[in-house]
Amino acid sequence: MAPINNDTLLKAVEQALEGKGSKKFIQTVELIVNFRGLDFTKPENRLNLEIPLPKGRGKQVKIAVFADGQAASDAKKAGADAVFGSDQIEKLAKNKAELKKVVKEYSFLAEPKLMVSIGKNLGQVLGTRGKMPKPFAGKASDLMDRIRRTVVVRTKGKYMPVIHVPVGTEEMSPNDLMENISAVLELLKTKVNDANIKNIYIKLTMGEPVKVG
Repeated sequence: MAPINNDTLLKAVEQALEGKGSKKFIQTVELIVNFRGLDFTKPENRLNLEIPLPKGRGKQVKIAVFADGQAASDAKKAGADAVFGSDQIEKLAKNKAELKKVVKEYSFLAEPKLMVSIGKNLGQVLGTRGKMPKPFAGKASDLMDRIRRTVVVRTKGKYMPVIHVPVGTEEMSPNDLMENISAVLELLKTKVNDANIKNIYIKLTMGEPVKVG
């Protein structure tokens, strides 16, 4: 496809936001990229990228930390939304309803020493949902801000040549959304050639897709 510049992105973002209307919830702004000429049955072609958005996600991202002792205290002081001690890992595994709620609500960090126990007791649930905790050394606060700004770019299945990436919300300014989209596309193009990008769309949750370019 033809090269995309910031002016082109900004125009598409503004057009998408024009159709937001009045909803009872805050809509997510989503970037959709369709590919061509890539065989996603080959593992080396699949995408699994973590991209920090320079202007953030526009909404609260809750973080839970698995930690004990001083690390747990530091995590609470740093603003963790929940802290689970090592003694709570098995309890979570046994309480399926609570575990389902927690997995849906939070992103996770963990002290490295607890990763084995987490993997043994919670790995099947967290792993299949892409929610395995990120281990941290030192203070959890060093990773918390990054996680709150980060989105995951992941291809779904072996045969679907498309990605959907949340890049903010309708409450963010067009320029901030444009910067976030640019960051995603820049990193994406380190993995995929321009020739393999068929087209790009921007869409609100309840809006019509707007083609970029």
